[in-house]
Amino acid sequence: VLIAVSTLVGWLCWTMVHPFVPALTWAMVLAVIAHPLHERILARMPAWPNFAAVLAVVAVKVVIALPTAWLVREVGREAIDGADEVKRLFDGERWKRTIREFPQLAPLHPWFDQQIDSNTKSKGDDMARGVGSALQATMEFGVSLLVTFFLLYFFLRDKWRMLALIESMVPLSDVETGQVIHKVRNMIGAVVYGTLIVAIVQGALGGLMFWWLGLPAPLLWGAVMAVVAVLPFLGAAIVWLPAAALLVVQGEWEKAIILAAWGAVVIGLVDNLLLPLLMKGRVEMHTVPVFISAMGGLFAFGATGLVLGPMLLAIGIALLDVWRRRMRLHEVVTGVDDNAPWQS
Repeated sequence: VLIAVSTLVGWLCWTMVHPFVPALTWAMVLAVIAHPLHERILARMPAWPNFAAVLAVVAVKVVIALPTAWLVREVGREAIDGADEVKRLFDGERWKRTIREFPQLAPLHPWFDQQIDSNTKSKGDDMARGVGSALQATMEFGVSLLVTFFLLYFFLRDKWRMLALIESMVPLSDVETGQVIHKVRNMIGAVVYGTLIVAIVQGALGGLMFWWLGLPAPLLWGAVMAVVAVLPFLGAAIVWLPAAALLVVQGEWEKAIILAAWGAVVIGLVDNLLLPLLMKGRVEMHTVPVFISAMGGLFAFGATGLVLGPMLLAIGIALLDVWRRRMRLHEVVTGVDDNAPWQS
């Protein structure tokens, strides 16, 4: 009965907490990032812990939230403008006039008219649904952001009490719990300071070159490059390489060469120069499991999975280390190697 009741209560608790997993994850990430700043503020005003936490949260908002909100607004505006361009591109009358200029295609005119009309209608419906989804996503993002900063305040103010509570509830020794927390903190730092910052730098460099060359929607394509930069091998080249090819087709060779050189030399070298510098001493794992955990987390949990996946991997590896040490201790104490059945 105890097991059944505990399972039911655990499932009900997960049902309540599940919608807040993204906010909890990002609040934890921001708490790790803002921890040094909060400690400095708290050292100057030890009698005012609440005010110190408020100042740290305000600093995080100014440094991260406001630029992010502005970027999201501008990227959304450019996306809407791009949707208008696509709508004009699929304008049925425009395509019909173009097709009628070629008499050789006269037998195909009815088929073209039918396809263009159906495609135009479907594109319009798709864009209408896209606008509705974008508005809903914007509202959800705003609510999640408010909850994140609300949780961040308490994660900063009460972090030591929370860690003590976790240590008291986890069925591990204090040393083992500290090692698990240390691995998770290092993994968060590696993902944030390594993967995310490198991706943001690559996207910013790509968007800057798009703007300098006069290409459309530089902020939008910069944001896209930042997203795809987490992928290995190609990364941001998924965006700037086709753009350079399109410039070649349009006869703008100089812009194509500049964009290709910038992408290959400047954007491409960020991974080789900046990433090792930021990742130094933060994570001892190979790149492959970190990448798989980030991509698996992305597919399983959405954007939050980029951080949540590596965090779960770090917890799993830390627990495996605990089991390995306990098994070695068991062998030393009993003199029996569990991996050697003939000794038992």
